[in-house]
Amino acid sequence: MIRFYFHPTPNPAKVALFLEESGLTYELVPVDTSKDEQHQPSFRAVNPNGKVPAIVDTDGPSGKEVRVFDSSAILLYLAEKTGRFLGQPSYRGELLSWLFFLGTGLGPFSGQAVHFQFAAPDGLDYAVNRYRREAERHYAVLDSQLAGRDYIVGSDYTIVDMSAWGCIDRASRVMKGTLDPLAPFPNVKRWFTAIDGRPAVARARTVGKDHGFKKVNDEEAKRALFPSNYPARRR
Repeated sequence: MIRFYFHPTPNPAKVALFLEESGLTYELVPVDTSKDEQHQPSFRAVNPNGKVPAIVDTDGPSGKEVRVFDSSAILLYLAEKTGRFLGQPSYRGELLSWLFFLGTGLGPFSGQAVHFQFAAPDGLDYAVNRYRREAERHYAVLDSQLAGRDYIVGSDYTIVDMSAWGCIDRASRVMKGTLDPLAPFPNVKRWFTAIDGRPAVARARTVGKDHGFKKVNDEEAKRALFPSNYPARRR
């Protein structure tokens, strides 16, 4: 069984989608990042980096329990475990390249664009421009790749599409102030509409809905979410 450590944010959503697509049995473990739960020793034992998502596979290789953290690593691990959503072997290099492109490029730049547009103090125009424009550049790269394609890698729906869906789902926040954030990226828009219509996506969107995650962005939440902005606390 998979223990799935979750908060309703883009990276955990990617893993939720895989679990719903694959039908793997899993137990949801809510981690309220606005309440500092990701920094508690019990969770740090699962992910030393103190971020969601993370999983514990109680039936790992040779029947041993194994932990996996980082959404890209989790998607790759689960795909290899199940033998599903890896695409054709001849596209292995492409799959890894695009998975890392999302995990180290589009995802982080999108996250920083959201942070500096919504959470940072006013007046940081250089940072806002830097991250917003780099996010847009990554969108453009993906748009070019999707020209004439139904999926990002080869002709199969893969973990790369799941990972990209989790990022692109927050386009309206990345492109703050735009009515149709995907309009400049028609291939991404077409692809996203198709992926977003999958039944497993609808199920993934309901994951964790019955848990009362904190929504108030008070001082406690800011210290929990952005600890590097504050003096280090002894734990």
